[in-house]
Amino acid sequence: MAAGGAGLRPPPAHPVTEGQGPMKLTTLMVVNTLVAAAFGVGFIVVPFQVTSAYGLESTPQLEYVTRLFGAALLAFAVLTWTARNATDSDTRRAILLALFVGDGVAFIVSLMGQLGGVVNALGWTTVVLYLVLALGFGYFLAQPKATGGARKVT
Repeated sequence: MAAGGAGLRPPPAHPVTEGQGPMKLTTLMVVNTLVAAAFGVGFIVVPFQVTSAYGLESTPQLEYVTRLFGAALLAFAVLTWTARNATDSDTRRAILLALFVGDGVAFIVSLMGQLGGVVNALGWTTVVLYLVLALGFGYFLAQPKATGGARKVT
């Protein structure tokens, strides 16, 4: 075998982790970044306007909790933006697991709130959004871990 590994073939690319399947992880992370950043800024800057669009009565307590939630969403936006090109690793899988669990629980909570009449019809967009994100992160989490070292994901 020649020096420098000549003659060695790289492991075959897994179509999902390499971005050749129906969806790219990088795209999902960017979508999550944009949605989390938009809602995060809205919840922090104009909490009454955002919550009233969902038919919620604005109170100082709701404003406080809404702004805290906005801060958490901004943190998720930063996390998904900075991790969007991460290689397949235990760290990336931990991020995917956290996002899958968080979005899955948020889907259940938002569905319960919607079915319970807590918010108006606009709340269905929240239900669908969390469902799509949970399914997306679950899809990538379910893929086999790359073997033969870390690979960059597109």
